[in-house]
Amino acid sequence: FRLEPGEHVALVGENGQGKTTLVKLLARLYDPTSGAIYLDGTDLREYSVEELHKEIGVIFQDFVRYDMSARMNIGVGRIESVDDDEALWTAAEKSRADRLLTRFADGLDQMLGRRFEGGVDLSGGEWQKFALARAYLRDAQVLILDEPTAALDAVAESEVFARFDDLSRGKMALLISHRFSTVRKSDRIVVLEAGQIYEEGTHDQLVAQGGRYASLFELQAASYR
Repeated sequence: FRLEPGEHVALVGENGQGKTTLVKLLARLYDPTSGAIYLDGTDLREYSVEELHKEIGVIFQDFVRYDMSARMNIGVGRIESVDDDEALWTAAEKSRADRLLTRFADGLDQMLGRRFEGGVDLSGGEWQKFALARAYLRDAQVLILDEPTAALDAVAESEVFARFDDLSRGKMALLISHRFSTVRKSDRIVVLEAGQIYEEGTHDQLVAQGGRYASLFELQAASYR
């Protein structure tokens, strides 16, 4: 499996086929027990983990909800920018979290979550927008989104992906999603099954092949007819 500079790749497959494991290995959240991952021809394990993580922005479906200020919720994406209001607002605009910030009397300094006095609770989709803002603040060379809009409604999801296409231009991007309306826009789609690459190609190529991807796509499309 290769990921080229500037390429957008979608990972597709049923639950438990290895999609999240693959991106966690690419992000070096843990190392492979066999085989190797190479970056520019060098084993990933030879790179500084800290330097590597600076260039990778990841949002998982089970993202963290920090009972801290909105500033800190976004700022932990790149901690040296936590006092840079302009950078934080820009990241919030990219994820659409800015619409929430404008409702808060204290703006970036609003406490989020109910753990501390004065905190406001958010819906799952609202928390997710702050998680996305963290990834955008990092301004990394590689963006990985693992079911990033699972808690969003259809309108919000459409907005996030419209922005994602623009914001990830020129960067490497890996997307895991069960929604083929977003997957089909990728440069390449990789279908995983039982921890193996089962097939890969563009949306049109895979539909024409009539294989695993085509059957999954048809199954989902049928429910909208």
